[in-house]
Amino acid sequence: MIPIKTLEEIKVMKMGGSVLAQIMNVLGKMAIPGTKGEDLESQAEKLIKQSGGKCSFKGQDGFPSCLCFSVNQEIVHGLPQGKILKQGDIVSLDLGIFFPLEVFLKEKIDLTKYPNLKNGFHTDMARTFLVGEVDPEVQRLVRAAKKALKRGIKKSKPGITFGDLGETIGRYIESQNFGIVRELCGHGIGKDLHEDPDILNYGFRHSGQKIKQGMVFCLEPMLTIGSEKIKKKGFSFVTEDGSLSAHFEDMVAITENGSIVLTE
Repeated sequence: MIPIKTLEEIKVMKMGGSVLAQIMNVLGKMAIPGTKGEDLESQAEKLIKQSGGKCSFKGQDGFPSCLCFSVNQEIVHGLPQGKILKQGDIVSLDLGIFFPLEVFLKEKIDLTKYPNLKNGFHTDMARTFLVGEVDPEVQRLVRAAKKALKRGIKKSKPGITFGDLGETIGRYIESQNFGIVRELCGHGIGKDLHEDPDILNYGFRHSGQKIKQGMVFCLEPMLTIGSEKIKKKGFSFVTEDGSLSAHFEDMVAITENGSIVLTE
């Protein structure tokens, strides 16, 4: 069953998502040639601690880092340890933060009025950054991933199905002649980091469950320049043929009139 959030819960998640987006912006500016993965990991942990939040990823199924740091052929779940960014790389940064509700007491929200607000909420987003000058085709890959996310966000509204949503994202990716990572997907989010439903980046119109007001989920198109086939390498998922991959993710809430992005 897909959890439905109240307006109050969405308001709190928007606060957390805004903090996450600010942290991601700082990390993205550090993605330049010569930067060590450990430096971004350290900065992420520092900023999350200052925000009052906690790392969502660290410790999940033994994952040892706060930040997912996926370079070039790595799609998701790459580790920052032992990596140094170089000219021409692309790097996908994926970060999740859990915010206890007491963090938002300073926002003058009277939590006693909202008994359904308990414990706190997770937030999650990803961006792919160009490291210095990269090839035009690589730039096009990253732009296409970003546009696929925007098209998915625009499509999201009450009454359509998740198949409609996946078809919109997938059709655009294929129109740009890039591969769709079909074995990985977006997800619901809230009190748990991963909630129902799984949200595919491809699909068939009018298939699957209908999207309803109050749903909150993460859309995250993942594209490849080459083959769509992937494999597991340690914690990371990588392209089987070694081709480059790009990944964008935002957290979206469904309202009466459409959708709002919570991670901006």
